[in-house]
Amino acid sequence: MRPILSLVLMLAAPAAAQGNAPFTIAETGQGFARLQQAVDQIRDGAGTIVVAPGRYRDCAIQAGGVITFRAATPGTAVFEGGACEGKATLVLRGRGSRVEGLVFRGIRVADGNGAGIRTEIGDLTVRDSMFLDSQEGILGGHPSGQSITIDHSTFAGLGQCEETPSCSHAIYLANQGRVTITNSRFERGTGGHYVKLRVPTVTIAGNSFDDTAGRKTNYMIDLSEGATGVIAGNTFVQGRNKENWSGLIVVSAEAKTYPSNGLRVENNDARLSPGETRSPAFVANASGQKLAVGANRLGPGLRAYETR
Repeated sequence: MRPILSLVLMLAAPAAAQGNAPFTIAETGQGFARLQQAVDQIRDGAGTIVVAPGRYRDCAIQAGGVITFRAATPGTAVFEGGACEGKATLVLRGRGSRVEGLVFRGIRVADGNGAGIRTEIGDLTVRDSMFLDSQEGILGGHPSGQSITIDHSTFAGLGQCEETPSCSHAIYLANQGRVTITNSRFERGTGGHYVKLRVPTVTIAGNSFDDTAGRKTNYMIDLSEGATGVIAGNTFVQGRNKENWSGLIVVSAEAKTYPSNGLRVENNDARLSPGETRSPAFVANASGQKLAVGANRLGPGLRAYETR
C-alpha cells in the first residue's frame, strides 16, 4: 500500500511541491504545470511568471493584477497554437502586463484574428519576443489612455484577407493613449497591413519593414484615423506581391478622428524590391492637415508624398 499511497500523495500535491515545473512564479518559487494556474495564483497582485524552455499549447487569461510573462532564456519558450476564448495565447485584461522573450507561433481561430497577444485592459510592454506564422501578432486595445510599447521584437508570416471578410494584420491596436514600436522587424507578411493603428499618438522608430517575401500585403504603416508623433529611422523595402501597393505610410485612410498636424516623418530609408515597376507614395496623407515630412532617403520609383 505504501507505493500506492506515495503516488496518490504526489499527484495530489500542489504544483509548487513538484520539481521541474514549466511555469514558475519568480517571487515565491512556486511552480505550476499549466500557465493559467500560475496566472490564477497571482490573482490581482503583482508577479513574474518565468517560462522554462519548451513548446507549449497553453494559453491564459489575465483577469487582474500586474503580471510579467518572461522566458527563462529568450527565444526558447514557444507557445504554439493555443488560443483562449477563441482569441489569443495571452488574453490580457489586468492592470498591466509585460511579455519578455517569448515566441508565439501558428495561432489561428475561426474569426480570423488568432493572435499571440490580445490586449483588452491595462498597459502593455512587449520586448524581445517573436510572433510567427499566425493570423495576427498583437491585437486589441482599450478606449482609455492605455500605453503600449513594443521593442526588439519580430513579426513574420502574419496577416490575412482571405479567411474571413475582414483582414487581419501583424499589429492592430486601438486606444486613446499611445503606441510605441521600436527596434523591431516586420517581414514576410501574408495579408493586411504590417502595422495598423487607431490611436492619437505614435512613435515608430528604428524598425525594419522587409516586404520582399510578402504576399498580398497592404500598407507598411496604416494610421487609419490619423495620429501625431513621429515615424523616424525606419527602413522599408516594398515587395511586388501586393493587394494594395499605392502607399507605404498612409494617414487617415478611414477617418479623421485624431489630429495629424505636425506628424513627423523623417530620417527613414525606403526602397522598392528589384523588378517593381509601380510607383507608390512613400507618404499618402488623407487627413487634410499638414504633416512634418522631413528628409527621407527614397529609392528609384518612390514618390515622396501625395495628398488624398
